[in-house]
Amino acid sequence: MRMLLLAALIVAAPAYAQEKDEVGARAAVNHYLAGHATGSADEFRAAFHPKAMLYWNRDGAFTERTGTDYIAGAPGKPAADEAQRRRAIESLDITGNAAMAKVVLDYPGVKFTDYLSLVKADGEWRIVNKIFNVERKAP
Repeated sequence: MRMLLLAALIVAAPAYAQEKDEVGARAAVNHYLAGHATGSADEFRAAFHPKAMLYWNRDGAFTERTGTDYIAGAPGKPAADEAQRRRAIESLDITGNAAMAKVVLDYPGVKFTDYLSLVKADGEWRIVNKIFNVERKAP
C-alpha cells in the first residue's frame, strides 16, 4: 500500500508543480493586462521584472525601451475608449522556469500582438522581455 501511495505522489508532484507554475505565470500576464486596462503603474510593476526590456520596430527601425521607462509612462487612469478595448491571452507555454505568452490587445484604432518572455526567479514569475507588432486599423 505504501509503495502505491508513494508512486501516486511521485506521479502527481510534477503535475502539481506545472499547474502552480501556470497559475503564477498567468498571474504575471494578468497584471500586465490590468495595467493596460487601468493605466496603473503598480500593475505593470507587479508584471515586469526590474531588468525587463521591450523591443519593436518603429517605422522600420529597431527600437528598445527599458521596462522601467515603460512603467513610468503609465497614465494612472484608463483610456477614454477603454470600453471598446479587448485583451486576451492567446497562448501560454511553460517549460521549467521559462515561459512564453502571446497576448493580443485589440483596440479601436490599432491591434498589438505581444510576445512576453517570462522567467520564474526567486519563486516569482515576471515578464523579462516584451516584443510586439503594431497593426494600424483603417479609420
